[in-house]
Amino acid sequence: MSGAGPTLVAGDLPSWSVFKFPPDPAPPLIPPPFDGPTFKNPFPISYETYNAALDYKVPLTIASVYASSVVLLNWYNRSHKNQPWAISKTRAFRAFVIFHNVFLAVYSAVTCVAMVRALKNTFPHYTERNSVVGTVDALCKMHGPRGLGDAATYNTTSNQWETKNPFVHLDSNGIPDSTDVGRLWNEGLAFWGWFFYLSKFYEVLDTAIIIAKGKRSTTLQTYHHAGAMMCMWAGIRYMSPPIWMFVLVNSGVHAMMYTYYTVSALGVRVPQVVKRTLTSLQITQFLVGASFALIHLFVSYTVPVSVPYEIIDKVLPKLSSSTVSSVVSSVTSSTALPTATGAAIALLKKLVYRAAGEEGLAENIYQPANAVQVGGLSDQQPQQILRNAIKRTVYRTEYQPVACIDTSGQAFAIYLNLIYLAPLTGLFVRFFIKSYLRRTSTNAKHSTKRHAIAKAGRDAIHGVDREIESLGRSAEDGVSTGIQHAKNSIRGRTSKSSEIRNGSLSPANQKFVDSFNRKVSQRLEDIGEGPKDTEKRAKMIAKEVVSSASTPKSERALSPNGNGNANGSGIGSITAKPEDSGNANKKA
Repeated sequence: MSGAGPTLVAGDLPSWSVFKFPPDPAPPLIPPPFDGPTFKNPFPISYETYNAALDYKVPLTIASVYASSVVLLNWYNRSHKNQPWAISKTRAFRAFVIFHNVFLAVYSAVTCVAMVRALKNTFPHYTERNSVVGTVDALCKMHGPRGLGDAATYNTTSNQWETKNPFVHLDSNGIPDSTDVGRLWNEGLAFWGWFFYLSKFYEVLDTAIIIAKGKRSTTLQTYHHAGAMMCMWAGIRYMSPPIWMFVLVNSGVHAMMYTYYTVSALGVRVPQVVKRTLTSLQITQFLVGASFALIHLFVSYTVPVSVPYEIIDKVLPKLSSSTVSSVVSSVTSSTALPTATGAAIALLKKLVYRAAGEEGLAENIYQPANAVQVGGLSDQQPQQILRNAIKRTVYRTEYQPVACIDTSGQAFAIYLNLIYLAPLTGLFVRFFIKSYLRRTSTNAKHSTKRHAIAKAGRDAIHGVDREIESLGRSAEDGVSTGIQHAKNSIRGRTSKSSEIRNGSLSPANQKFVDSFNRKVSQRLEDIGEGPKDTEKRAKMIAKEVVSSASTPKSERALSPNGNGNANGSGIGSITAKPEDSGNANKKA
């Protein structure tokens, strides 16, 4: 494909070859290069250590154990009325909390700065020619030297690394050269991205701190930590282009978030608007990150490629003057040569130019229509000498299309990220639209669109949190029920299948049930069947029982509640309602 210059092609459907599960493990992971301590690679990491940490079993095991432990510990805290653990009241614990938050705030800020530096060294200057396509190329291709069309990419058909620029070479092992500069991987993503992946395991201490304080760790936090482990693993393991944004944006948000936690741990009161802003930033990074990653599947562009091709030159070898003279004499002495006419002279000029090596001039000689063909001339040796051919290779620049995503592993990292963020994104959009429509209705109190959007965003955030929390509480209720069944089985008791699992309802349904119970209680009180009335009647009945037991038999028949019959014993008076007794006395 040739053209006037590099072009960006958006909207192309991705190749089906990249949608493969499980993804192809090729190409092997490339550890960060190290040629001395630098900010992009402060110290070396061995190939074995780098790859061992990115084995799929590591994040899968840790995420599963973490999520299960949180459910169990939440149930444990709830069964103990969310009392703080003894360790949370010690000075060492408080000091650790402050150190933990300070460490993560500083580390996240350094990681964010490192990624900004990597992008600065990767992006072409906006004044450069084809800077837009060059920027797309810098974000899509992470290996090789800087420059449009100079990237090293992995060919899944030949199963080897290759470059489109013949002047860009791979190393002796057939992989991108570690000395290449100007691409994200060697500029710091390989080092800082790997450590950011490991930091996701350390961040679970956030949950441990919350649980130790006797509080409930939210389901949204558990979902975020477990999902972040898997997404960071896939992005770094398969060297997927969008992973740089996850590292950059998430580290920036975490730097602000852990700074807020540090200030709060020191006892400084932080305005509520700061907390709302941080929550909004977290939701925004989900939405923007998912959209940005998805775009990579539908982007392609053209790059300049030097394509070789052969041309054939018909030239005469270097001839001596005697050879030229013999050629001319052999032609002019031919018996078939006519008298000097225009055609004959033109033919003679052409032969002389060819003998002198001026093929271009010979071809420009005008041949009259009545040209006389010299019989047998084309078959003679002089003509063969004049028409020797030389082949030579030349290069021309063509613009060939290149997809942003090359391997099934890179695509897998993208749609794993989409699967992780899809539930949160879907819930957020659902609650946002619902709240926005309600707030922009004709009878709404606030009519401005700006105010409605801000309020709808906050409502959507709270709605997502409530919906996720209902699922987490259901899981905890399931654990509680399972443990209770196990205890009953050990003790030989029969579990009641009709027991209501408290807290398993969604917040909206739970609110409805509570409202219904209040209305029922109020109605019972109105008709005299409330808890207080029942307690009052119980006291009156107990008093009558005591009074009846202490009254002689001769006097019981004369009691106001008696009827003089054998059946009119004290038992009959006990079972009578107080209201009926009062009515009987009035009638009497």
